[in-house]
Amino acid sequence: MRILVTGITGFAGGHLAEALLVRGGADLVGVSRAGAWPEHWRHLAGRVALRSCDLANGSAVEALLREVQPQQIYHMAGYAQVGASFREVDTAWAGNLTATRSLYEAIHRWGGRPRVLYVGSGLIYGDPEKPGQAFAEDHPLRPTSPYASSKAAADLLSFQMTRAPGLDIVRARPFNHIGPHQSPQFAVPHFAQQIAAIERRSQPPILETGNLTPWRDLSDVRDVVRAYTLLMDRGQNGEAYNIATGEVHSVKEVLDRLLALANVQVEVRQSTHLIRPNDTPAVRGDAAKLRRETGWAPRFPLDQTLADTLAYWRQRV
Repeated sequence: MRILVTGITGFAGGHLAEALLVRGGADLVGVSRAGAWPEHWRHLAGRVALRSCDLANGSAVEALLREVQPQQIYHMAGYAQVGASFREVDTAWAGNLTATRSLYEAIHRWGGRPRVLYVGSGLIYGDPEKPGQAFAEDHPLRPTSPYASSKAAADLLSFQMTRAPGLDIVRARPFNHIGPHQSPQFAVPHFAQQIAAIERRSQPPILETGNLTPWRDLSDVRDVVRAYTLLMDRGQNGEAYNIATGEVHSVKEVLDRLLALANVQVEVRQSTHLIRPNDTPAVRGDAAKLRRETGWAPRFPLDQTLADTLAYWRQRV
């Protein structure tokens, strides 16, 4: 089995590579624009072939496909910054829609028949219409940020390409996922990084936060990438699948759980520059379809994920 993974050097991409290596039986090729492993994924070098490729360059993508001849493609690459997308609209659309279109058109020109897993986002559903609402796959798409709208457009494009020209694409819609290796540009690793720095006395005992009121459906990234592999094996062409726990936690609750693991006393301060514009108040997913068709269920409880995340940052600061 020849497997191509775009965005393999990213947060979820590296975890997917580890999961695929554990499964075995595949020649794994990763794609990144830089063509180099970041330090925290460098242990994958030598086990995973890494290619440099700009996905917006259709001819380069086609050449790569003809070289690798993949039977499966995990399309993980994309723009991932919700808040920054309001300032970087063109970059968000280029990274999420343009690159995805370029990949699909290159597959069509190549003429191969790989199965593709497109990785979208649960944020494409937008704000809930009523408190506690869990979004199922048939809910209307009402994105509230350039990030989410560009992911929604790429999701719809993925469906269209299964009809004409007839590619084999399964659509994954993961909700928030966290864990070791995630960038501190996101809330949970930002909290964990600060706690670890305070414990080492390299930062004053003041932890900066943004808005603590939103509620989020949080999965462990290791559970999410396992869902990706199950969907690659068992998902239906053209169908969309939510990946979520169905449980929500406030950002404040998550911070409190992390602080309970800290070895020092910490003062919490809200910083206006960390508050996102138009932050969705609550996001909860219904993953009944995924569970029914693949047998997936989360294995990592939130407290373990938080402990593993803090342990990761204690080793890095």
